[in-house]
Amino acid sequence: MNTRAYELMIIIDGDQEDTMVDDVVSKVDTWIQDEGGQLAKTDKWGKRRFAYEIDHKSEGHYVVLEMTTGQIDMEPLERTLRLTDEIVRHKLIRLPDHEANRRGLLEKS
Repeated sequence: MNTRAYELMIIIDGDQEDTMVDDVVSKVDTWIQDEGGQLAKTDKWGKRRFAYEIDHKSEGHYVVLEMTTGQIDMEPLERTLRLTDEIVRHKLIRLPDHEANRRGLLEKS
């Protein structure tokens, strides 16, 4: 199985409490573990103001997650994120291997 590294940014509705932020991170972590991966780093940026309104909201809680997984099809995770009402936006990118190695996410072979 080929392990891949991803970075996921989630913006959670600014009207939500910090506990909801933790709940969303926990759900993502559970999904990753169920797929044989692991959450390497969670970076909570806190509540920030948007440059422009998104869905009539002016601020949100930003969270950046670094993860590794052997799961090739990330569509189920993205679908879950799209359908979660508290999430205003998300962006999932696969990190190039050289960047993942630089961050210490992939074991060197």
